[in-house]
Amino acid sequence: MSALNREQVLSVRHWTDTLFSFTTTRDAGFRFQSGQFAMMGLEVEGRPLLRAYSMASAHYEDNLEFFSIKVPDGPLTSRLQKIREGDIVLVGRKATGTLILDNLLPGSRLLLLSTGTGLAPFVSLIKDPDVYERYNSIVLVHGCRQVSELAYGEDVVKRLRKDEIFGEMLDGKLHYYPTVTREPFRNRGRITDLLSTGRLFDDMDQPRLSIDTDRVMLCGSPAMLEDLRVMFEAEGFAEGNHSEPGHFVVEKAFVER
Repeated sequence: MSALNREQVLSVRHWTDTLFSFTTTRDAGFRFQSGQFAMMGLEVEGRPLLRAYSMASAHYEDNLEFFSIKVPDGPLTSRLQKIREGDIVLVGRKATGTLILDNLLPGSRLLLLSTGTGLAPFVSLIKDPDVYERYNSIVLVHGCRQVSELAYGEDVVKRLRKDEIFGEMLDGKLHYYPTVTREPFRNRGRITDLLSTGRLFDDMDQPRLSIDTDRVMLCGSPAMLEDLRVMFEAEGFAEGNHSEPGHFVVEKAFVER
């Protein structure tokens, strides 16, 4: 427990029957880079029950924000989904993760490809001014099964566009592409298919994938991560890490699915 901070829940919002987000206080000594994750959870019978959770808040924000799935029989999320304002959660004092800008080689377009709650680290990144200084174009793709599951991401992007500071920064740079697989919607299809056919770029009137300009971050389901890894490596893209920057990076740590 000594490696954990006790943070108070400030707000909780349930977006669907399976998704919710919440904010907490933030210990003054807790530092992280936008895109990283920490161990987070609850004290159960005197012991910490933790899972890896990406911070959806930016590194400079006073509070922490998390985006979570609800798993009825999940050891942690079956309990976590019941938290209310004023409750206490545990947050690890050390942040880590591969989805940081320094793990990528220089480029001009940043592709943030996510499914489900894998959106969380990218919410943190699109609120970071450094992202807009490094890249001419940022493409945020969020894939879900149903339209209702897009609500959190849509709300985040909408608020950022209206923000006095970020609104102008995002204008012409941030391109948001939500897509679903099981319901009618303006964008339909799996991210892998949208990329391989080029439809993702055609829909946004942007150039096709290029190793010379594109840098990529991946976070989501294991199947999506593996499919895209194979696809990018086939195009000559090299995976980056803390030791050596590359053309794309993958976050493997994820909350229970």
